[in-house]
Amino acid sequence: MSLYKLANVHPDAKIGEGVIIEPFATVMGDVVIGDGTWIGPNAVIMDGARIGKNCQIHPGAVISNIPQDLKFSGEKTYVEIGDFTNIRECVTINRGTVQRNLTKVGSHTLIMAYSHLGHDTFVGDHVVIVNSCQIAGVVDIEDWAVIGGQSGVHQFSRVGAHSMTAAGTIIRKDIPPYVTAGREPISFFGVNSTGLKRRGFTTEKIRYIQDIYRVIFQEKLNYKSAIEKVEKEFEDSIEKANILNFIRSATRGIIKGYND
Repeated sequence: MSLYKLANVHPDAKIGEGVIIEPFATVMGDVVIGDGTWIGPNAVIMDGARIGKNCQIHPGAVISNIPQDLKFSGEKTYVEIGDFTNIRECVTINRGTVQRNLTKVGSHTLIMAYSHLGHDTFVGDHVVIVNSCQIAGVVDIEDWAVIGGQSGVHQFSRVGAHSMTAAGTIIRKDIPPYVTAGREPISFFGVNSTGLKRRGFTTEKIRYIQDIYRVIFQEKLNYKSAIEKVEKEFEDSIEKANILNFIRSATRGIIKGYND
């Protein structure tokens, strides 16, 4: 235990090769930490945490505390964090409940300071959650999404892949993939063209996505009619399938178009 001088590391914790645990950090017994991960001073890693390789957990973060859910009755649940994920100062990530048994954060994701992830929330890979975001329980945030600082996400909401929301947005409705969103109430801004270009989408592919969303959000059709029109008039693609499947499966409804 001399490797972790002044840190409180339970002897049952499974610690990988090259892990650094700074002074005054706490690591409880039912914890797994992958190779090369850094645990900052005063971070607390509680029972049920499963942390991947080469992560950074910054000072004051609390990973896998019990959920803030009055229905929770002490069941054995977990927080799972992928590889190369960066969790900044004072972030809190609660573990799951019987609903999903798991709160999950993917790989190569950045969760900035003072943000909170509620129980049973799933966050994908390459996601950015900016400072002081408050994410409720049972939320799904798909790969490459960006959530602006000081935003709040309502329980059971979904945020689609490659989407971006403005700072201070209250997310009460589902945000489809590839779009930007903001305002109050939350509504469609346009397609996340800059983000898509950075991730290798061609100009032609971005225009194709824009044309789909013109039908969905700008032609003043109801969503059923818009989906039918897109299904008939656009050639099949992964992007088209992602958009239509997301809208069809939305349980809270999707955001409004900016003409609504």
